[in-house]
Amino acid sequence: MNVNAITLPQQDVRKLLGAANADAALLYLYIAAGNDPGKAGEDLRLPDSRLNCAGAILRQLGLWPEVLPTKILAGERPNYSENDVLDAMERDMDFRSLYGEVQRLLGRNLNTEELKILLGFVRYLGLPGDVISLLVCYCKERARKRGSLRNPSLRTIEKEAYQWAEQGIDTLEAASAYIQTQNQRESQMTSLMSLLQIRGRNLTAAEERYAGAWLTMGFDADAIREAYERTCLNTGGLNWAYMNKILTRWQQAGFHTLEQVRAGDQKNLPKGASGQLGEAELEAIQSILQEG
Repeated sequence: MNVNAITLPQQDVRKLLGAANADAALLYLYIAAGNDPGKAGEDLRLPDSRLNCAGAILRQLGLWPEVLPTKILAGERPNYSENDVLDAMERDMDFRSLYGEVQRLLGRNLNTEELKILLGFVRYLGLPGDVISLLVCYCKERARKRGSLRNPSLRTIEKEAYQWAEQGIDTLEAASAYIQTQNQRESQMTSLMSLLQIRGRNLTAAEERYAGAWLTMGFDADAIREAYERTCLNTGGLNWAYMNKILTRWQQAGFHTLEQVRAGDQKNLPKGASGQLGEAELEAIQSILQEG
């Protein structure tokens, strides 16, 4: 087993600490030291369940060293017929059991088109029945959190199923790790919305992209609050593009805490400057004025 000296990027450390999973941190160090991920279970003495969970967390954090090939990237999706569904219902006891479980979870009968989608989860995406059941539960809970009083459609669940398959989420351990990471991210997003004084509504798609990027950058709450306050002070309110310019500039400079931001502002101040605007704000103002 290699034990090469490694340097951990600050952003990676923040992600690992935020995940709060010792196995994921251990696996990250193992791979960063130049070891083969395929031998991690033996070298680290981790059972498959814990190893799969740790790997899934690293993939969710964007810390896995390789892009996993997936069978769904090549070719077109199969078009199952009604006869395919009837045959599966008659011959495949596991599918029949899954069909009943999904109907129970969604509280309604599935029509033929929905059964074709469900058959695709099994035959095309290769997802086990227990993982599909967990997928449905996850989509139900996500819909509830977003204020929907109705259970999600199979089409909605299908979109999530393809994302799971693309990320190699095909075991209960990997699915549980993914859901844990997503729940943690949702909690962080809720805290961020509170910090930005956003209440009584969901973020738009564009706003969610901005917010997600800021969370991924690894800023602490005080740094984001400072960027928000400077944005409001200089623009009169929350200007997403303006605030993004500030945070992107801080990210490029390696500033992720309020102390780092203020130290950087002082360092870059010319003589006689008041210090009311930092370099990132000046750059943001100039950029937005040019865009306008």
